[in-house]
Amino acid sequence: MRGIRVSSRIGVIFVTGFLSVALTGSAAHAGGSTNGAGSQRPVFYEGKLVTVNMFEVPGEGSLLGKNPSINTIYASNDLDEPQVFNSVIDAIPGDGFNPLWHQVFIVFNQGFAPHQFVSEAQILAAAAGAHPEITLVSTDEVYRCSVVGSK
Repeated sequence: MRGIRVSSRIGVIFVTGFLSVALTGSAAHAGGSTNGAGSQRPVFYEGKLVTVNMFEVPGEGSLLGKNPSINTIYASNDLDEPQVFNSVIDAIPGDGFNPLWHQVFIVFNQGFAPHQFVSEAQILAAAAGAHPEITLVSTDEVYRCSVVGSK
């Protein structure tokens, strides 16, 4: 993942501050269809909202070791659930885009208030340094994701 260190431990994803934030997501995550437009959601790429259509790939864990060009999607919690914050992606078509996305959780470290990130650069900066604001937690989940529009 582009030289960043990602923790493989599973930690507490929700921080008390998350509970007061309005949930975002598509109809698919509110009990609607998970097909077509029902699986669309807004995500950030380099400060701009784009719309993606995504679904989890069965048997995804084995893809991580076999495909070094898998992109990263940073999420506040599991992508199968309503999102606390909009996710952030690291590529779009024309910028190293691969339709497979490795899910990485953003976990706010103690003493830092949860908030929305809008770019991978912000996330990597927040995870760096002697006292990082966040911890990145790698998962074994891979999603098929298509960018279907911009907002």
